[in-house]
Amino acid sequence: MKLHLKIWRQKDADSEGKLVDYTVDNINPHMSFLEMLDHLNETLILTGGEPVEFDHDCREGICGQCGVMINGIAHGPLKNTTTCQLHMREFKDGENILIEPFRAEAFPVKKDLRVDRSAFDRIISSGGFVSVNTGQAPEANTTRVTHRVTEAAFDAAVCIGCGACVATCKNGSAVLFTAAKIAQLSILPQGQEERVTRVVNMIQQMDEEGFGHCSNTEACQVECPQGISVFHIARMNYEYHRARLLKK
Repeated sequence: MKLHLKIWRQKDADSEGKLVDYTVDNINPHMSFLEMLDHLNETLILTGGEPVEFDHDCREGICGQCGVMINGIAHGPLKNTTTCQLHMREFKDGENILIEPFRAEAFPVKKDLRVDRSAFDRIISSGGFVSVNTGQAPEANTTRVTHRVTEAAFDAAVCIGCGACVATCKNGSAVLFTAAKIAQLSILPQGQEERVTRVVNMIQQMDEEGFGHCSNTEACQVECPQGISVFHIARMNYEYHRARLLKK
């Protein structure tokens, strides 16, 4: 395969960026999208150019660090798939592909396709945890959790924090991410200790990070590689109003 790439290049956070054209030959259709970028970088290095920087880690669709905008779509055209699990057979020979970093005020570009997603870490640190007594592990059946509650918690817990919801939202909102992290803990018995303070602190931190507000377009759910439901946003809103009433 031969592809024509238009990639965002930016030296650092303080420099202006621009789109640069590249033509890549000898692409195997079975390559992943990241392997295609590796192939491009090998060519750039051999010809004295500077390789394109992009985030990645597990390359197994688990961590979400690989996220980029591909032809304007977070993680690319394949539904419920991360960038690293997208394969070049989804594209046509000779196709033009636009590759950009996730764009949001709270996700500043560090270099090329790499963005700073540490805002998510600060949201988690503000309340995304549970209190436990240290010492010997309790008996497994001490705290019983029903199948319904377990499944509901897992539906939220599958969020990998990639930021696709933010990048695809016209407002740059992190509501789906924050809601998923709040929901998975608020419905479990282990998460009841901080239930009231958690939702207030996490939403406050989300606002302080500069994320936009949700306007219910549901684009976040459409492009989320894990298919996180916007239902969790409704749960988060319920938890927030409940917490405000209990704190009065």
